Amino acid sequence: MTPVISPFSLFFASIFTGNILLANFLGMCSFISISKDLRSSNGLGFAVTVVLTVTTGVNWAVLQLLTALGLVYLRYIVFIIVIAAVVQMLEMIIDRVSQSLYMSLGIFLPLITVNCAILGVSLFMEIRDYSFWQSVVFGFGSGLGWWLSIMALSAIRKKLDKAPVPAGLKGPGITVITIGFMAMAFIGFSGMLQVQ
Repeated sequence: MTPVISPFSLFFASIFTGNILLANFLGMCSFISISKDLRSSNGLGFAVTVVLTVTTGVNWAVLQLLTALGLVYLRYIVFIIVIAAVVQMLEMIIDRVSQSLYMSLGIFLPLITVNCAILGVSLFMEIRDYSFWQSVVFGFGSGLGWWLSIMALSAIRKKLDKAPVPAGLKGPGITVITIGFMAMAFIGFSGMLQVQ
């Protein structure tokens, strides 16, 4: 039975209280690596949002088909195949439209395929038994939450480059501390909207 959750609540909860990065810590590799540059962060955030929105909807339909055929045990493999296909199409589009963005994203664009946030959203959609529209809204909101988080970290890291950070904390140390503070800030929204 699909839980009754308004699209509005689901959308904002997936951005803030259930942020895929800062509440579940999924997709951290590309998040930390790409967030050094604002333009690359924006491009990757857009790409992740598109991939999450499309793959969550397609994976919902695939799950329904596999369930009807009694092949549910294949869902993880098929989810990954769908994700890989969508990422490959997006990679070709970005390469054609913006060569500079394609080059700045480098290896992280094809690595969206194995980004655990992408698979995690599809698995959460399955576990929570969302309807098609709930799945699409959840995927889109999760993508926007990921995009918001990487843009915020990128802006903070740009400011930290000019800040008097102690030598022992420069680089990864201050980045991990910043992510921890960001996670606490996003958790502060948890009393407002919540998705279970």
